[in-house]
Amino acid sequence: MLIDTHAHLDMDKFSDDLGDVIKRSKDAGVGYIITIGADAASSVRAAYVAEKHEGIFFAPGVHPHDVRDMTESGYETIRELALSPKAVAVGETGLDYFYDLSPRDVQRKEFARQINLARELEKPLIIHSRDANKDTMDVMEAENAREAGGTLHCFSGDYEMAKRALDMGFFISVGGVLTFRKSDELRGIIKKIPIERILLETDCPYLAPQPKRGKRNEPAFLPYVAEVLAEVKGLSVDDIGRITGLNAMGLFGMAAPGAAPVVAYPIRNSLYLNITNRCTNACSFCVRSATDYVKGHNLRLPRDPEIPEILEAMKGFERYYEVVFCGYGEPFMRLDVILAVAAKVKEAGVRVRVNTNGHALLIHGREFLPKLTGLVDALSVSLNYPTESEYIEHCRPIIKGGAYDAMKEFVVAAKVYVPEVVVTVVDMPGVDVESCRRIAEDELGVPLRVRHYNEVG
Repeated sequence: MLIDTHAHLDMDKFSDDLGDVIKRSKDAGVGYIITIGADAASSVRAAYVAEKHEGIFFAPGVHPHDVRDMTESGYETIRELALSPKAVAVGETGLDYFYDLSPRDVQRKEFARQINLARELEKPLIIHSRDANKDTMDVMEAENAREAGGTLHCFSGDYEMAKRALDMGFFISVGGVLTFRKSDELRGIIKKIPIERILLETDCPYLAPQPKRGKRNEPAFLPYVAEVLAEVKGLSVDDIGRITGLNAMGLFGMAAPGAAPVVAYPIRNSLYLNITNRCTNACSFCVRSATDYVKGHNLRLPRDPEIPEILEAMKGFERYYEVVFCGYGEPFMRLDVILAVAAKVKEAGVRVRVNTNGHALLIHGREFLPKLTGLVDALSVSLNYPTESEYIEHCRPIIKGGAYDAMKEFVVAAKVYVPEVVVTVVDMPGVDVESCRRIAEDELGVPLRVRHYNEVG
């Protein structure tokens, strides 16, 4: 589901056909819209639109262009509106040094004031920043905006600004500008940002995406932004809708993101199987210690699923390029499941991959390896560190006694039975990737694949 996290549906440009605009948005797969206030009057209108229409929420705030006219009664109006059940944020607020329609000192003062309102009411912030990267972040840090959280909307800053915002727990929101032909720099920045920290928006009626340039923008055009973001991140449009939708629901609380745990879950053109949450490592960097979700899928299983449940969950797997055993645990802890399910997959002529920490020899001994012949096409084994001491410190194997060497032994032994074996390393700070590459290629005789830190799935 797509969520438009920033629209201006109260504006005159929508006064004649707002009902049709909302219907078109639903037909285009946009499940929720947040309509944004720019001053006290427009915030009142935004609240009215949200109250009249299902699936629309609002955020009251005062845009930096309009803070020059901010009054105490206007501020009280914003505060009162923010208490509404359909008010999901405070904003848009922030700084705009491009037009400078309000004095900069007034902009900073009122920005700080709205940050503190958001903190008081425990609402996230929707922040506008144009040509004011440093001052925006300085005010956010000085006023402890981290406590409220929120998003930098229609992001136009540099990567340094994005990094500072991410470090404060903020999201980055992108709209039609991402699709513009001359936005290569922005696309390069967005490529570096974890998809779990990105939101979608239109900022309609402004900034229509490339295929609609020059026309009035509207929420129904959001799929054009999703398509370009999918290209940038190497994901499918379905992935983008699911992940950014979950991001928005979690940040703005429009709906509980408590999706049921899944056994089979698609990412790109692969179908992943989450067959256990048990693991023989307790890695300090493992994402499962921080969240239940990977690429918008809840992987926190209440119990190990049985083979019939797995087969039921993966119905239609024939349309995928591959089926991958990989979830919130070590797949080889359930060897019987791998063998039985892989046999069904291979009968259909679909490729099988297993992502593993490489402890299978410690679990099952060497005798099981021939059973993989003809069933498993590829193994991806987590090497992670070039030395045993680092591996033990950070991967924290539960099986004591030689887990690191056993993992490397598994890689070498598996090559006899599995056509494609690679080892992986996460490019975290402090990890010597080149030493890992030498171990992979010179000692183990397999390629190294570098996985990006904070990018799971």
